[in-house]
Amino acid sequence: MPVISGVRVDLTPGEVSRVRAMLGREPNATEIGMIDVMWSEHCSYKSSRPVLKVLPTEGERVLIGPGFDAGVVDIGGGYAVVFKIESHNHPSAIDPYNGAATGIGGIIRDILSMGARPVALLDALRFGSIEGGHSRWLMKHVVGGISDYGNCVGIPTVAGEIEFDESFETNCLVNVVCVGIVKHGGVMRGEMRKPGDLVVLTGGSTGKDGIHGVTFASKTLDEKSEEDRPSVQVGDPFLKKLVIEATLEALQTGFVHGLKDCGGGGITCATSEMAAAGGAGVEVWLERIPLRETGMGPFEIMLSESQERMILVVDPKGLDKVAQILDKYELPHSVIGKVTSTGEVVVKSQGQVVARLPARGLAKAPVIIRRAKRWRSTEPEDGAPPTPSNPSQTVLSLLSSPNIADKAWVYRQYDHEVGVRTVIKPGDADAAVLRLLELEGKGIAVKSDGNSRHGYLDPCKGAAGAVAEAASNVSAVGAKPLAMVDELNWGDPRKPEVFWQFKQAVLGMANMCAGLGIPCVGGKVSFYNEDESTGRSVKPSTVVVVVGLIEDMGKVTTLPFKCPGDAVIVLGRTHREMGGSEYYYHCHSLSGGKPPAADPSRTRSSIESVLEAIEGGFVTAAHDCSRGGLGIGLAQMSIKSGLGLRADLDLIPKQPMRIDELLFSESYSRFILACDESKVQDVLRICRRQSTPAKRVGTVVDSERFVLVQDSKPVVDCSVQEMREAWSEAIPRMMGVAS
Repeated sequence: MPVISGVRVDLTPGEVSRVRAMLGREPNATEIGMIDVMWSEHCSYKSSRPVLKVLPTEGERVLIGPGFDAGVVDIGGGYAVVFKIESHNHPSAIDPYNGAATGIGGIIRDILSMGARPVALLDALRFGSIEGGHSRWLMKHVVGGISDYGNCVGIPTVAGEIEFDESFETNCLVNVVCVGIVKHGGVMRGEMRKPGDLVVLTGGSTGKDGIHGVTFASKTLDEKSEEDRPSVQVGDPFLKKLVIEATLEALQTGFVHGLKDCGGGGITCATSEMAAAGGAGVEVWLERIPLRETGMGPFEIMLSESQERMILVVDPKGLDKVAQILDKYELPHSVIGKVTSTGEVVVKSQGQVVARLPARGLAKAPVIIRRAKRWRSTEPEDGAPPTPSNPSQTVLSLLSSPNIADKAWVYRQYDHEVGVRTVIKPGDADAAVLRLLELEGKGIAVKSDGNSRHGYLDPCKGAAGAVAEAASNVSAVGAKPLAMVDELNWGDPRKPEVFWQFKQAVLGMANMCAGLGIPCVGGKVSFYNEDESTGRSVKPSTVVVVVGLIEDMGKVTTLPFKCPGDAVIVLGRTHREMGGSEYYYHCHSLSGGKPPAADPSRTRSSIESVLEAIEGGFVTAAHDCSRGGLGIGLAQMSIKSGLGLRADLDLIPKQPMRIDELLFSESYSRFILACDESKVQDVLRICRRQSTPAKRVGTVVDSERFVLVQDSKPVVDCSVQEMREAWSEAIPRMMGVAS
């Protein structure tokens, strides 16, 4: 790492030369520190920007796409949904409680920065083996940080998902999502456009916590990473609640022309990006910035990532009115600068210039064209394992697998009902459902999904599958998918094999998004999730969040079976695609094989069939079929309802295959529907019209038995109670707590 003006920076020699050419001189310590932050991978996307251009980003409902703090999508009636995903991986690996909590704080501010009221949170988490003490410690404190922050700030955590895999042992992944609602006319952009406008900093004071947080996130972890603990910010959810209410009220005055949070990169990032986006300049007055600690110099003040801070760009004529609102909420605030026409970020201390940089040059880092080299999995192409002698026991074993088992131990720590919008509790449906208080009778559904084992074996198929899975889960509750955002968690992009995997994943997402007509309106790339001492990186982990619109809340569909006598229908064809399956991994310790291929046309026809059947009022229960396969999907519907099932496996649309492949293949584009016996032909007629393979395979029964037959003989015969115990007690037992 080169040292420039006494500052050790994470810049390449070529970038250092570019800085000198841009300035025509040697930068001083504050200037090179600001550039180092803004040109970090975390802030600049300098490796990923050229690759991400293949994603479809436009659609008739897209109001604002990538490039801003969050995506904005029209939901009708003059309102829009705003949503974003972020990662806080490195901080959470070092300080799991504060790392996860401040990840929640940051994603809330992203939604607020668009002028929207945050209404829901989700989390997508990845840990090493739950059998290991370190992973249990990480999980306990990550969940605690998310819970304490979200509960205190009063925003419900309504959904999420967790994976366990040894590749996350050192680098846990903490991906967080926030959803907000805004009127079209209230949408804000992080821009400075009018010279003379005042820059107001409000919320928390500025301290030394979080300095170099983004550069810390732009390098691999090593044995010295514990020394970076001061790079982890410390949040205050009670202050955040005041910031939310005060900011939203200030926006109502009409005097706030721009808005942005001080997250990664702190004041440097917020001011330079707003000035660059608006084609303006900005002057910052350091002596006006409220400090928490004495002795802070320009370098520390401009790079601090202290939490709960917002920057408002205010018309001078409305400053007093905005200040009155901030005073009402007892929020500290100060005018720390003004918008100029110079196109420069000028930082002054007591009237003396301590930094002068071009706003666009600071905010728009040069891209790096990384070399990509085709990667092939080193996992052996394992032969098929022996056919299970007792499929009933295999079902019970899979139900207790950490990746399938009930996650109630996690979500019961979250307040998922505060705010009166939550319609379906976690675990009762494939996606969270929120009522739109602003639009009577309408709602939105949201879900995050990803499968790192599929992505490891084939990054393109795995990423396409993540989009298909998230869209399918939203559809299963009766919501039409509108748009998606993505979080891409990868290793070191300087390694050609890693970068090839990354490019393949983006291509897979792009193809599926285009095929389903779902635009990407934002996202985040997290590189360097790698342990430097071992060279081990996380498995390629694409996490996708899809938001869908529900036009009639009276037709929202949940997962549990409802009535004895209801027919059970399977939509979609099962294929011999066992690679990366939970069955192979959990029951046979196999990691290789052929992963499922998500086909856009098959997925689209299945989704449209399900949505039409739900819209027609024919469906009483619906469940997307994914991790664990068909056998586990059917079992979960019985467990959640307490009702039994008798189904004939010979009727399932499928290729010729073994019993374990039929039960546990994780082929995409499949759903399980339940409906009244009188509606079976209506559902099948819809499927035929959509060219979706579908068969009525069984009946819900008023008993405690879950029976799957083949050749007229039971091959799985379990009591619903023993399945429930295997599924619900696994995580608490592994975490060492009572269920």
